[in-house]
Amino acid sequence: MLPPQTRADLRTVRPFGVYRLHGLTFLGDRAIAVDSVRGHLLEIDLTTENTTILNPYQVSDFLDVRGLAFWQESLWLTREDTVYCCPDARDRLGREPLKFEEFARLGDRLSGVAVWESAVYVSCQRAGYIYILNRNSGEIITQFYAPGIGEENLAVSEEDLWICDSEEQTIYCMDRATGDLRYNLLTPYSHPTAIAFDPRQVSAHRLLHVAYAEEEIYIRDDPNASNPHQVSFRDRTFIHPVCFQYHPQQHYTLSNGYLVEMSYVEELSPLEPVQFEKLDWRIALPADTARQRLKEVRAIGMPFEEETERGQRFAVFKFDTLQQDEARIFGWKALVELYSIKYHLTPRDVEDLPELPEEFKQLYLVDNDQLAMNSDIVRQAAREAIGNETNLLRKILSIRDYVYDKLDYGIKPYIDPPDVVLERGVGSCGEYVGVLLALLRLNGIACRTVGRYKCPPHPERKGVPLQPDYNHVWLEFYVPGIGWIPMESNPDDNEEGGLHPMRFFMGLAWHHIELGKGIRFESLRLDGVPIHKSKIPLGDLALNHVRFTILDELPPPNPEE
Repeated sequence: MLPPQTRADLRTVRPFGVYRLHGLTFLGDRAIAVDSVRGHLLEIDLTTENTTILNPYQVSDFLDVRGLAFWQESLWLTREDTVYCCPDARDRLGREPLKFEEFARLGDRLSGVAVWESAVYVSCQRAGYIYILNRNSGEIITQFYAPGIGEENLAVSEEDLWICDSEEQTIYCMDRATGDLRYNLLTPYSHPTAIAFDPRQVSAHRLLHVAYAEEEIYIRDDPNASNPHQVSFRDRTFIHPVCFQYHPQQHYTLSNGYLVEMSYVEELSPLEPVQFEKLDWRIALPADTARQRLKEVRAIGMPFEEETERGQRFAVFKFDTLQQDEARIFGWKALVELYSIKYHLTPRDVEDLPELPEEFKQLYLVDNDQLAMNSDIVRQAAREAIGNETNLLRKILSIRDYVYDKLDYGIKPYIDPPDVVLERGVGSCGEYVGVLLALLRLNGIACRTVGRYKCPPHPERKGVPLQPDYNHVWLEFYVPGIGWIPMESNPDDNEEGGLHPMRFFMGLAWHHIELGKGIRFESLRLDGVPIHKSKIPLGDLALNHVRFTILDELPPPNPEE
């Protein structure tokens, strides 16, 4: 059980009558935010969700405001390319119109603003910088490279500068004096648009309040239309805290965890009459990892025996005889703790690495899954992808971006080998994985598949059975001396700028379920002998039923646990 205060801290706040929050700050214990669509400067009670408009006669001055900050008596905001300041906002707020002065004009569209003592921090993603200005003169003191590729909002806490990036779904913690990135972490929801510390917060885990704003799809019921049920979009905005725990020795940060019940069930439904003797039906169980803990697992339909293969746990359902018209439902239900994880490694961290173990070379540098690693097109792609790069981390990122640039995403009912995929230029998630595996392994980088499902990413729907649209696979690469590092295989594109976000490079969101690392998720054996999937396709024998239920939100575990 969570401590009572921590459990209360994790609640989601949905302010009344708000369209899109793009600024969030605190004035003492008062949460102050701006709705950039309506131009409303708001006071939001984080306990009751009560929402008060503080500028009822001044909304035009707050339209399209992107950043908001309080420092002592003054209120700061960004709008278009300008930073504005109201020096006496504390006394005027909610009582009379605020009078803003132009503080600095920087020439590019601005987003976040934060103030600490004599420094004003302003983010400008279009220029790619975070500017630090003198609070007295408005002159630029220095500038840091912006860590992400999306619109970024800012907060300051003592020696740290905090940045939330809307495209990266990531919060960065930087040294506010030097701009050095200390660590980063994933947010539980996509499109974070504002960030602030609550000065009242006193709990075992550090908490940041983060606002989110995006469109969501819903079914609109219009009884007067010929088709009364229509797909439409609406604005969705809310505030939810991010809690996290940084593990410096392991180079990663865990954030917002969820207790999830996952069930995987097979229903026998063969396309043709079949009969087998001494059949073992093997289904991988959720793994125990740095970000995932299998709390318990129970059989569904019929009992299973548990086995391990390469450290991975399996449920083995044994059929002495599988009859021609036999009806069976069998599988497992697991209770899993899931956290978001984000690694912080730099190219310098992966220099002078120990040699890859011989066992890993034999398992994870070979073509053991129809990867076409001897084909000319794949070998040429492996050379082109890295060019003259020698650093391990830079090579991996170069290969990822090369594959993203070469392929367009397309869902297919079957998986072709990498040579066919590269020739065609279109691939599904499984085919992206195959191409990445081939190119990484040809460049001496040990890697393996992980999968096979993601929980629908709707943590607000607690207690509601959720079903995924598709299965999914991704991969891990191995850094000698450090361990296995996750990497999403799917293209993660920014359509406007053509850039590839880094949110799931060396990171996984809480809704990824890790099963069957480096081995087949589900397989058959006859009398102890593995059967290749091409001889007896599992899809020809059974229908699978996958279900998730999000039960609760969890704080990250302590480092000593």
